Amino acid sequence: MPVEQTEFQSDFSQLSSADEVADYTFLHKLPKIELHLHLEGSLEPELMFQLAARNQIDLPYASVEAVRAAYEFTNLQTFLDIYYQCAAVLQTEQDFYDLTWAYLAKCHEQNVMHVEPFFDPQTHTQRGIDIGIVVRGIDRALKDARDQFGMTSRLILCFLRHLSEKEATSCLAQMEPYLSYIHAVGLDSSELGHPPSKFERVFEIARSKGLLTVAHAGEEGPPMYIEEALELLKVSRIDHGVRCIESPVLMQTLVEKKIPLTVCPLSNIKLKVFETLTEHTILTLLDAGVCVTVNSDDPAFFGGYMEENLFALADELAMTRQQAVRLTCNAIEASFIGEHRRSQLLAALRQCLVDSAN
Repeated sequence: MPVEQTEFQSDFSQLSSADEVADYTFLHKLPKIELHLHLEGSLEPELMFQLAARNQIDLPYASVEAVRAAYEFTNLQTFLDIYYQCAAVLQTEQDFYDLTWAYLAKCHEQNVMHVEPFFDPQTHTQRGIDIGIVVRGIDRALKDARDQFGMTSRLILCFLRHLSEKEATSCLAQMEPYLSYIHAVGLDSSELGHPPSKFERVFEIARSKGLLTVAHAGEEGPPMYIEEALELLKVSRIDHGVRCIESPVLMQTLVEKKIPLTVCPLSNIKLKVFETLTEHTILTLLDAGVCVTVNSDDPAFFGGYMEENLFALADELAMTRQQAVRLTCNAIEASFIGEHRRSQLLAALRQCLVDSAN
């Protein structure tokens, strides 16, 4: 358990209902940190149609309603097929700015104070889009959010694991002039059949350039993928990781080494990792001492941003205020921010508790 969490136990005594189910008002006011969000997955249908019209691209959908109706997935791959198709509307630096800004504006509405979003450059470079166009548009929006909202951020480049390691290495080379824009590299896309070990060398190159590493593992893939990501890719965080619960030894490792899991509840339901949210293990993992956090993954496709995920945990799993605060503490501790900003976020959380007690 992160050291800072114990400090908040005394604050809980100020909350007469701290052990009761967290209400929407409390969860809305709670300062939030998002560590697992794919910018391309925040492309709402309305913006998709606007960008398609701007770039004269024909969509295979007649309306926004038709797009939303298509968002019924049976597994990760059925989602990815539509995800990559929708990304085709992103063409210009302004498109990537608009995509990122729309997400950040939603975050501001929901009191998200720090974000560490992913982006998939290979999705765009394979279509002939220069990587500089992608990263400059995203970075400009992140800077505007800092200036206008006081929102901090760390950008993470993700390699597409269904492609080869050679292609990932080429992507990293293309990113060389823009390495100052990113803080870490990650691994996403189709998990089954593409273990972390496939990308051991490119992650070693990334680390040699001073970049941190994260990886999707243990969503559809087995616990062994989590172990590989830790041992071979030397990741600081595991994205998803919910299948760790199948291995008591791995669970013990995660607790002892304080390895964060960036869990995405509504995503897990939409992609059938769990059939219903009542089956989700996030709070079981939390109470077992695993450093789990709440995130939205691909909110435009999965029906909710940070707030909707937290509301769902309160509704379906009776998440308490104490658990919500512990999840937030975990996210602050797991983030790639400096100590000054970490202290600011902890202070904001403490103030939220004091205000709620009054």
